[in-house]
Amino acid sequence: LRKGLGGVIFFAKDVQSENQVKSQIKNYKKLALIPPFISIDQEGGRVERTEALYPRRLSAKFAYEKGCEFLKSQSEEISRELADLGFNLNFAPCVDVNTNPKNPIIGERAFSSVPDDVIQGAKIFIESSRNNSVIPCIKHYPGHGDADSDSHFKLPKISLSMKEMEEQHIKPFKVLIENSIEMVMVAHLHCTCFDEGVIPTSLSKKAIAYLREELGYEGVVITDDMNMKGVQAFGSLEACVMAIKAGVDMFIFRSSDETTLKLIDELVDVVEKDDELIDMVNKSYERIIGLKKGRGLI
Repeated sequence: LRKGLGGVIFFAKDVQSENQVKSQIKNYKKLALIPPFISIDQEGGRVERTEALYPRRLSAKFAYEKGCEFLKSQSEEISRELADLGFNLNFAPCVDVNTNPKNPIIGERAFSSVPDDVIQGAKIFIESSRNNSVIPCIKHYPGHGDADSDSHFKLPKISLSMKEMEEQHIKPFKVLIENSIEMVMVAHLHCTCFDEGVIPTSLSKKAIAYLREELGYEGVVITDDMNMKGVQAFGSLEACVMAIKAGVDMFIFRSSDETTLKLIDELVDVVEKDDELIDMVNKSYERIIGLKKGRGLI
């Protein structure tokens, strides 16, 4: 943080008591060279990190099925709690359309298997986040809902046509980008509609170009956890370089161990010797700082 790290992410093991979290966040902000994103994955239900503090809530699917008022009330509670603890970024909601019943990772985390229902549920969650000064981040572009494997353990392959992807899975991203979403998380997926060769969408120039050019997205693009097996086969340093060249702005690394800190130094060395990478990093910096200024973090 003293060197300008952009943010930190909390997992369940990092959340033990309200005082501990608030104190830790206060310390991070004091140490940071640039005001950081203080982030968490708090979707409700299966993906919650505050189980030591609060009762577990319903997953997106079941909350949405109980009606929009219930979902709004639950989303408000989640966002208020995060804001009170000191979080300013939530990696939620999932806007995946859960079209594959055998999907091992999305399932009830998706609002629905119908794109328009996903959009409606996501808009409610996003509005509640914004109302409580928590930045929402939609995930997992271009849509993890048709996958039949978990990108934590391997790189899923999605062989849908571009037309099928656009009509089913990309549609929520398109609509929410039109509604000025602040941040988009890119998944580690091999989508053949973008690349016949095996390249995760998180590292794919074609996938990120589609996001920027076809969907007109000008905000911050962040990867899913770079420690996941779905991307690790490319090697951490090479994967980061590929992602920067593709147009990604930020990376998630779940650990700040010596390996990760060494990787940051190695990446800086590579970037400083490459004019293209320097240009891409500067553009990313402007997007990141623009979001932080726009949301009053700076």
